[in-house]
This record gives sequence, structure tokens and C-alpha cells, in this order.
Amino acid sequence: MPASPSFRSASRLGLATAFLTFCLIVIGSVVRTTGSGLACPDWPLCQGRLIPRFEFHVLIEWFHRLVALLVSLSIVSLAAWTLATSALRRRLGGLGVLLVCLLAAQVLLGALTVWKLLDPSVVSGHLGVALLIFGTLVTYTRRAREMSVEPARATRPAGRLAAFAAATTLTYLQALLGGVVSSRHAGLACPDWPTCFGEWLPPLSGPVGLQMAHRLGGYLLTAAVLVAAASVRNGPDRPLRRAGTTALVLVVAQVIFGVSNVYLRTPVWLSALHLATATALLGVLLDATLRLAALPRAAAAAGPVPVLRANQVAS
Repeated sequence: MPASPSFRSASRLGLATAFLTFCLIVIGSVVRTTGSGLACPDWPLCQGRLIPRFEFHVLIEWFHRLVALLVSLSIVSLAAWTLATSALRRRLGGLGVLLVCLLAAQVLLGALTVWKLLDPSVVSGHLGVALLIFGTLVTYTRRAREMSVEPARATRPAGRLAAFAAATTLTYLQALLGGVVSSRHAGLACPDWPTCFGEWLPPLSGPVGLQMAHRLGGYLLTAAVLVAAASVRNGPDRPLRRAGTTALVLVVAQVIFGVSNVYLRTPVWLSALHLATATALLGVLLDATLRLAALPRAAAAAGPVPVLRANQVAS
């Protein structure tokens, strides 16, 4: 029997919302690096008006809020539709509820960012929850897609899932640490690379400690992505091979952008590109991890293992 078309529609809407959230995260980086976070000193209005007088910093912050409103409406619509459709509710209802809860926390953190005058902890938390929302949308999209296409007949060799899960976790933590570096103004704490003030191991405290932790995390992440990509390089699953190659290209680009940030003195466009690449890497690795998790283990499979569709399970 064919899969319910509602899962195909859910996959497309989830992907569109994830992309819009990706754009919002990048815009948030521009808000931070241009110092526009308090251009609207009140919330939810801006300078006491729904549409304020546009100046450079005001326009950036107001546009950030406008896109945030669009993301909020998209998430609420996606969750409402999921819970209102029986087939979607059984399979994706939990993710829909989680999205609404994360959105509520994100809206509160957005308000606190203004009310607490850009407190670094609140700003970092705001980025952390945004990345969680993005990851949840990627998960929603992947699960909906699995319900709308023919089940995979490949098996999952041991070790690959762990490699991709580790790389995904490290990417999230590294992106969050990068947000802390930015909010604590530690991006240029070390004016050179790969050393810091000419030292390989400077005192790991204050802004220098944050910058060095971010650099060490970057090296560790690069190694983890290399291992994950190598684990699927000769595998039979083409999407996984493509994901491994894409992740490797992204992480190499990320290292180049990070080093360039030091020597170019963190220009706004490069900082935004740095975060955009990190978010894209998170999405690619998470999607590959979920794809691997859906495959049956090779050790338990003497032959092709059928995976029941949603409508077959329901019947």
C-alpha cells in the first residue's frame, strides 16, 4: 500500500521551516557581530512602535525579529497540523510538542536578551536553543521522509552510527562554544594562529582560555568528521557516502573560515559565514545519523530486513 501523502507534505514543510530557521540563526549572528542587539531597547515592540524608524542597527534587529515571527508561525502551524492529523500524530506528535516547547523557551530567551541587556549567558542560551530547534526540525523532516518512501534494504555496519553521533554532538557543542566566544568578545583574544601570542600553550583563563578551548574543539571536531566520513566512504549507501563527503568539505571550510576570522579581524560577513557553515554541518551530520539509526544492524541481519511502513504498522 502506498504511504500516506501527509508524510510527504510534512517532510516538505519541515524542510522549509528548517531552512527558515537556518536563515534566522545566521541573521542572529549578524545582530551580534554588528552590535545591533539593543537597537530595539524594548520587546516585543521596537522603540515603542510596531514599525520603528529605520536606521542601520534598528533595521538589522527589526528584520531579525520579523524572521523570528515567521519561524514561530511556521513551527506552530507545523505542530498544529501534526497533532490534528492522526497518521502524523502517531509518528511525529512528540516532535511537534517538543518544537512548541523549544519555541516557547526561545521566545522567552529572546525577550530576556533585551531585558538583561545582552547578558552573555542569555545570548549563548538563545543560540543553543535555536540550534536545538533546527536539529529537531531536521529530525522531524527525516522521520517524515522515512514514512513517505520505500524502506531501505541496506544494513548498518557496527561503528558507523557511533562515529556520526559523536561528530554530530561535537558539532553542536562546538557551535555553542563559538557563540560563547562571540558573546564574551573573545574572538580576537589570540591575534595569531596556530599559536596564541606566539605560545602553543598560553594560560588557559579568561578570553584566551575560551578562544583556545574553541580552537581545540575545532581540531577534535575535524578529526571526528574525518573518521565518520571515512567509515562510509566505501559503503553501499550512496546518500551516506554523499553526506560524509559533504561533512568533510564543510568542516575543512569551517577551519579556513575560523583561521581567516583571526587574520581579517572577524568581519561581519565572515562571522556569519562561519556560523552558517557550522549550522549546515550540524544538519548534514544529524540527518546522516538519523538515517543510520533507521537501518537494521548488520550483525542481526542474515538477509534483507524489511522495514514496515507506517500504514502497515497501523493495520
